Amino acid sequence: MTINERQDEIIEEFSVFDDWMDKYALLIDMGNSLPPLDDKYKTENNLIEGCQSRVWLDAGYTDGKVFYQGQSDAVIVNGIVYLLIGVLSDHTPQEILDADLYFIDRIGLKEHLSPTRSNGLVSMLRQMRMYALAFSVKK
Repeated sequence: MTINERQDEIIEEFSVFDDWMDKYALLIDMGNSLPPLDDKYKTENNLIEGCQSRVWLDAGYTDGKVFYQGQSDAVIVNGIVYLLIGVLSDHTPQEILDADLYFIDRIGLKEHLSPTRSNGLVSMLRQMRMYALAFSVKK
């Protein structure tokens, strides 16, 4: 599935709800389905700077594709981690670097986050792109 196909799928999932309380509930459910991150990855190195809550993000590179794993100690943020990993994982570094992540605006996520959570979202995206950039240089 391409990055844009996954984004369109997410937009469709969120479009079922008009009320943001329902959308938050969906986001929390998504976060709850995120596989727990092994404690060995919960290091200072993997901690995302700029997040109000604690967010760990790790990336691996296999067969030319980047695979992310992560977790937050806040339920809504964990849902955001779930979305970002679901969209960007299992793609080449170049696909990740070239991606226009329009789903964030289309589902209204950015406008319904507190300023600190919004900063955290930007920080997570920046880190995911930094991993992709590092892997693209390595190849």
